[in-house]
Amino acid sequence: MALADAILACLTERPMTGYELAKTFDSSIGFFWKADHQQIYRELSKLRERGHIQGREVVQSGKPNKLVYTLTAEGKAAFRHWAARPSTPASIKDDLLVRIYALDAVDIEPLRADLMARQEHHRDRYERYERILKKRFPEGTASPADMGKLLGLRIGLQHERMVADWCEEAIAALSAISGTANLVELDAGIRQPTGSGD
Repeated sequence: MALADAILACLTERPMTGYELAKTFDSSIGFFWKADHQQIYRELSKLRERGHIQGREVVQSGKPNKLVYTLTAEGKAAFRHWAARPSTPASIKDDLLVRIYALDAVDIEPLRADLMARQEHHRDRYERYERILKKRFPEGTASPADMGKLLGLRIGLQHERMVADWCEEAIAALSAISGTANLVELDAGIRQPTGSGD
């Protein structure tokens, strides 16, 4: 997926200014596809050049005029074509997991502090998803037009809770390492050697 596809996805909802698109990324689609505001504005220019969006200037009194972007017929067709292609499963690139893989070769205390910070990050995101979910979908139901947004929030909730729970498990395992000679037992019943070369 390219940033252009994410922008086109946002514009399927309604016409937006560049600022509104950036705010939408900050509060919704950006949970799944990161982009900063400058990247979004650069991509908007490219999409206009390709004829996938058009900008309409709206005159405002007392403030600068704004440019509202709308999907063109070509943009809608390009988005439908992209959406019909098979998706690519996301790959994980996480330096924390690499350090945990090499646990017997790193200092435990900085790693434990990193895990605690990561746990807090995922708990905060979980609470943010939960607030959005309760505000937008208080009954837990959605219209067909909003079902994708509800499903996205639900997977976000599940993911953040799962990672926060895993961080808690990893913190407990690291805390147990200092008091054991050979084995640490995880809650799931998996026994993990702490000093093996495997």
